[in-house]
Amino acid sequence: MVYTIEMLTDRIKSGEKQYDLEKIQAAYEFAEKSHRGQVRTSGEPYISHPVAVAYILLEMCMDTDTLCAALLHDVVEDTGVELDTIRRKFGEDVALMVDGVTKIGQVPLNTKEEQQAENIRKILMAMSKDIRVIIIKSADRLHNMRTLACRPPEKQRKTSLETMSFYAPIAHRLGMYDIKEEMEDLALYYLDPYGYKEVQNALAARKDKGESFIDTIKRRIAERITDIQPPPVIEGRVKSIYSIYKKVYVKGKNFEEIYDIYAVRVIVHSIIECYNVLGVIHDMFRPIPYRFKDYIATPKPNRYQSLHTTVIGREGVPFEVQIRTVEMHNTAQYGIAAHWKYKAGINKKVAGEKRFDWIRQILDQQQEADDVEQIAEAVKVDLAQDEVYVFTPKGDVITLPVGSTVIDFAYSIHTQVGNRMTGAKVGGRMATFDYQLKMGDIVEIMTTNSPNYGPNRHWMDIAKTNEAKAKIRAWFKRECRGENIERGKTAFEAEMKRSSIPLDEEFIKQIAKRQHFDNVDDFYAAIGYGGVMLSKVMQKAKDDYLKMQKPAEDLTAAMDGTEISRTISDAIARKQSSGVIVDGIDGCEVRFAKCCNPLPGDDITGFVTRGFGVSVHKADCKNVLEQKNNPANAERWINVKWASGTTATYEATLDIVAQDRTALAADITLAIASSRIPIHELIAHHLKNGNANITLTVEISGVEQLKNIIVKLNKIDGVVSVERAGK
Repeated sequence: MVYTIEMLTDRIKSGEKQYDLEKIQAAYEFAEKSHRGQVRTSGEPYISHPVAVAYILLEMCMDTDTLCAALLHDVVEDTGVELDTIRRKFGEDVALMVDGVTKIGQVPLNTKEEQQAENIRKILMAMSKDIRVIIIKSADRLHNMRTLACRPPEKQRKTSLETMSFYAPIAHRLGMYDIKEEMEDLALYYLDPYGYKEVQNALAARKDKGESFIDTIKRRIAERITDIQPPPVIEGRVKSIYSIYKKVYVKGKNFEEIYDIYAVRVIVHSIIECYNVLGVIHDMFRPIPYRFKDYIATPKPNRYQSLHTTVIGREGVPFEVQIRTVEMHNTAQYGIAAHWKYKAGINKKVAGEKRFDWIRQILDQQQEADDVEQIAEAVKVDLAQDEVYVFTPKGDVITLPVGSTVIDFAYSIHTQVGNRMTGAKVGGRMATFDYQLKMGDIVEIMTTNSPNYGPNRHWMDIAKTNEAKAKIRAWFKRECRGENIERGKTAFEAEMKRSSIPLDEEFIKQIAKRQHFDNVDDFYAAIGYGGVMLSKVMQKAKDDYLKMQKPAEDLTAAMDGTEISRTISDAIARKQSSGVIVDGIDGCEVRFAKCCNPLPGDDITGFVTRGFGVSVHKADCKNVLEQKNNPANAERWINVKWASGTTATYEATLDIVAQDRTALAADITLAIASSRIPIHELIAHHLKNGNANITLTVEISGVEQLKNIIVKLNKIDGVVSVERAGK
């Protein structure tokens, strides 16, 4: 579906909420002029995308400035328009949102672990300044997922993985369930099309029977609650494909064992009516034990509220009933965006908004973590969708991720409660520190007043939450510095000797600096208190040591013993890090365009991005050919060339079509292994015509090596075609 400005304005005029149509029209005209001549992969005019994003946000009842920012969200990154121009024409709020969305769009999430942590931190920082930034980005990602069919297969998988691992959980934490479920279903379609189709077919086979069943239940409930005025709204729904997929494929359940495939939702006008309707439902149908959840008394962290009960009617089919008020329903549908539906909105900044405590907590706790892998893992835990609700002896509710222990509970109450914990009781009985809390547990923490008491290092291995781990690390960092330095130094030097790396003082200083420490003692201390994972440090140290030795040997032979200046060494290091020399610029950051994946041997050109170095494209890349004639960007194109003698390697993806047979993947793997080339990813799918489609990602030095691989693969029995992806 191609969205137009007429569709957007007609929808605005037909709604009750007031918008500044003149400002929205001006934003559209500016964006349309800026994007004129640009097209999407599908061939549609590029402007249709920002209009579609604005339309999605309009359905969420976002405000005028948010719609304007949606229309303009790509102009700074893709057309060369300066942010100051946006600020002058449309105001500070719109400019800040456009800037935030631009920065998030330039942050890759499918990078290596150490880069991923910092990238996630940048996204959270943008969210903390104005929550509307991530709402716009969520709408942007949703429309990209809806139109993902036009992208190459490897792009479909990468985008879907990114959506499933980050954007869907973010939508969940913001309470935007409709967007979350659609993202998950679309991502599953590309990640496991066969599993998706199997669930879809199972639902289709039961469609008529299911619709008839839901209509019958709705009618029977409506007949019993006619005394409630104004009349409640009664809706029916079928569980999302991904939710069913998780239970079938992840939890190993049969389709018939899923009790909440069908659900009926009753929307009333007061909390008292919610509980009255619950009594009627339990009188009409037999409730299934342990399947009742009261999210009104104990809301979810994203402010979701509703009564959930699973019951069985006379048909023998289990189904779920959700009961909530109108306000609860709006929050359930739109999450944080519901505040723009019936109110003037909320303060754009996170400060003062309790519903965003989790964002601040992640950012604050990251300051205590020195190891980037810990940061990335902590964010994944903090975005986890499954929670347990446990109680203090006084009846206060504490929400924790599934798998949390009594240590996590103690630190969630207060830092000093955790630091001084000597034991815990669950349900009045003593529990071990590694006891995993269950829904409804009543937990009592026992503490000591001894000034010399503190947490155990082993607790960091037991704790589940980032909050607890960060507070334990902070205690050891503060209280045991001397011991930490000694412990860290001993462990580090032992690993260096085990790896046959000399204990060179300058080399150790470089390692410490790379880990963002001002001096070696701070580095040793971080290892000692667990802030840095030694295994990760040593892997990088080994790589650096080997790289340092290899150029030195080559240069010594070439120069016949002549001393090499630091300037030349630095220049070589720069070339080897990317393998590309930028004309007239030394030490420039270089990144390779994902649209064409250039390799040494390809003709290349460079595009100077704003704040992110030079983007290198193949000279015949579709995007290059489209943009070369744009006078606004004429000065941003720059000459680049491949560095000679570089040791850099690059990822390349091949699409292979072959006759499906036993050991096909093994033959392909052996062909690659015989060339001593690393394989990063191999994904195979059976095609309906009896062939197999295999996507293979390898690490190579350039085009010539890739051509040799293609020749070898074409010789394998049954191979129909081998093509370079993204060419």
